[in-house]
Amino acid sequence: MLIQYGQALGDYLYDVFVAKFDFWLAFGLIAQLLFTARFLVQWISSERAGRSVIPIAFWFFSMGGGLMTLVYGIAKREPVIILGQSLATIIYIRNIMLIIRHRGKASKTLNR
Repeated sequence: MLIQYGQALGDYLYDVFVAKFDFWLAFGLIAQLLFTARFLVQWISSERAGRSVIPIAFWFFSMGGGLMTLVYGIAKREPVIILGQSLATIIYIRNIMLIIRHRGKASKTLNR
């Protein structure tokens, strides 16, 4: 019985990752890796600071991975991905805008 489950799992993984491999699968995997990189950036930054921090790179990885995942969802006609990433990407872009605006105001204050 255990051997059958192992074979079924092997067949499933082969079907998903090898037999169906195409441009969009590669694109989606890269998008997911980019999206996942944001957590690594945040974790490393927090460890270095000794407290929880969210660096601007986190938001850029979020935006890049989110946009790529949105394109993937549109190409594959996946409504769950389209809805989820549409709103999330707007939030990522807005956070970047707020950070840039705040940094601009902070630098003007320092230059006076």
